[in-house]
Amino acid sequence: MRIFVVLICNLALFSVVYGAQKQENKPQPKKQPQPAHHPAQATARPAGGTGAKKMTTAPSGGQKLTRQTSTAVYHGQQGKKSQTSTATYHGQKAKAAQASNAAYQAQKAKKNQTQAERQAAKAANADQVNGAGRPNEAKRAAVANQNAAKGKFAKNKPIKPQHFNLAKQANTAKAPPVKFQQGRRIQGSQNWQGQKYAVFRNYQSQWHDRNWWHNHYHGNNFVFVFGAPYYWNAGYWFPAWGYNANAYYAWDGPIYGYNRLPPDQVIANAQSALQQQGYYRGEVDGLIGPLTRGAIADYQRDHGLYVTSTIDQPTLQSLGMS
Repeated sequence: MRIFVVLICNLALFSVVYGAQKQENKPQPKKQPQPAHHPAQATARPAGGTGAKKMTTAPSGGQKLTRQTSTAVYHGQQGKKSQTSTATYHGQKAKAAQASNAAYQAQKAKKNQTQAERQAAKAANADQVNGAGRPNEAKRAAVANQNAAKGKFAKNKPIKPQHFNLAKQANTAKAPPVKFQQGRRIQGSQNWQGQKYAVFRNYQSQWHDRNWWHNHYHGNNFVFVFGAPYYWNAGYWFPAWGYNANAYYAWDGPIYGYNRLPPDQVIANAQSALQQQGYYRGEVDGLIGPLTRGAIADYQRDHGLYVTSTIDQPTLQSLGMS
């Protein structure tokens, strides 16, 4: 009985304690919500309320990072393209400048070469042609020299030699005397190819006294034209410088001995032939003065001959005189 009473008391006491505890714990969730549990709940619950909002904010950081990366890549590509474009532009500009400069230098070199050719052609005939010539002289002379080297000589109808009554005194106003220069060579003759021009390539002015000339050239190998002696050699007449110290020569060089005529008659026949073709407009005087040399030079250019500006065998053949 005693044990029963004790059990009843203990049960009653346990009920009271349990009820007190239950009554005490019941209002706590309403009065004191615990905020510390919300983050854990948000991470634990992927859906609903506040937790869902926080889950959406997490990807935005990744998107922001992606946008930053994309922006960096974009600006990098733009910078690279800009650098490439700038480098390409400057490269093309430098290349164009080099090409333009090269073209300018080429044109300048070509112009200088043309001027040099003209000056060379002018110098070659300076002592032979005084004031004579036609347009594009250097070009025409080059073509003429090429044709002459190939043997392209235009030939007219044969002309019989004539004898002209010439003055006994030379007209020095139209044909001034030339001065002697020891060892002088004919300018440009080194470019005249062929055996028929060898006499011009080998010619040198030489001064000897009368005895020397007589010892080397006898009898009819000498003629006097306007008081000046000429000697005969290899089909040409040459001035005998020194034979007569005061001798007058209008040309220092060989003169082709057409039909073995004396130099003045050869010159007169050539002047007459050039007159008929409109090249020579002066008087037939038997002198190779500046006007005669100019007419010969013009004819030679137009007929593909070397411009010797004097009477040579190819020129007389072209005229039909030999």
